Amino acid sequence: MQASRLLSILMLLQARGRMTAASLAEIAQVSQRTILRDIDQLSAAGVPLWGERGRGGGFQLQAGWSTQLTGMTEDEANALLLAGLPGPATDLGLGAAAASARLKLVASLPGALREQAARVGERLHVDPGDWYRARDRPRFLREVADAVWRGRRLQVRYESWRGASTRELEPLGLVLKAGAWYLVAADVGRAGPKIYRLASVLALGGVASSTFKRPRGFDLARVWQELAAGFESTMRQISVRVRMSPRGMSWLANARIASVVVPAEVVGGRRRRAAWQDVVMHIESIEHGARQLLAFGGEVDVLAPKALRDELRAQAKRLLAVYADEPAPAHSA
Repeated sequence: MQASRLLSILMLLQARGRMTAASLAEIAQVSQRTILRDIDQLSAAGVPLWGERGRGGGFQLQAGWSTQLTGMTEDEANALLLAGLPGPATDLGLGAAAASARLKLVASLPGALREQAARVGERLHVDPGDWYRARDRPRFLREVADAVWRGRRLQVRYESWRGASTRELEPLGLVLKAGAWYLVAADVGRAGPKIYRLASVLALGGVASSTFKRPRGFDLARVWQELAAGFESTMRQISVRVRMSPRGMSWLANARIASVVVPAEVVGGRRRRAAWQDVVMHIESIEHGARQLLAFGGEVDVLAPKALRDELRAQAKRLLAVYADEPAPAHSA
């Protein structure tokens, strides 16, 4: 711990220049007295640093001096790509390691590149969560992540739409999509990798001691894109045609629902309202599509299929029945 802290102090001074003992203590989460002892040890080891007292003072390295030593640990190496994603890194138990890895990486750069990296870090933030949605916090994320890093099999109790089942998985990679964690894994005895949502893991039977052979040339990004595209095409097989008002079109854009605007001469049928546009989209089911389109209110007119129009009409009637009368007054206890 002390050796790692000494190296962190060295990297901080190299990356940021002059820093006070209070600032170093806050980052290292130790007392200022501990920092002062660490400074003495660095000086005794031959590191050319000096300090100034008073306002505007602090410790700094001799001008032009730097070290090529980074001391990257295994956790820090694993966390390197998460250095700009503090939320996910913390979820994986790598929050401190990600911060430390980024510091060491920046410190190892030449002066001009170090300044540019610092500017990027100050001016770019990546938030992987979607609006108005709580982030996934899967119960077994860290255990699953450890199995992914080490290439060990997992025994899980998993709940899908078919029900709960026990599976033995070979974990190939983790994916964070719109705030939800997914595992790409091969189910032992079955062909090909599949997607598993970690929030649906009910229980973890344990991590097997045996490792497995990772497929040669496995590309997680490519496999994820293929599996995700296949999943979406399977889930959204019903094609619907709707007519949207200008206001509805802006809502559709904000909702980021996959759709295609169709030229007016291609779609026949009902008379077009002024400035309304014809749109084709895909839904999972008639009921799900009706719930989705109800959010657009009177800004959408379903052209086909008829079953969707009927379901929207039925849901609208139920909604009207609920709000036909004023709510009954609440009774006091």
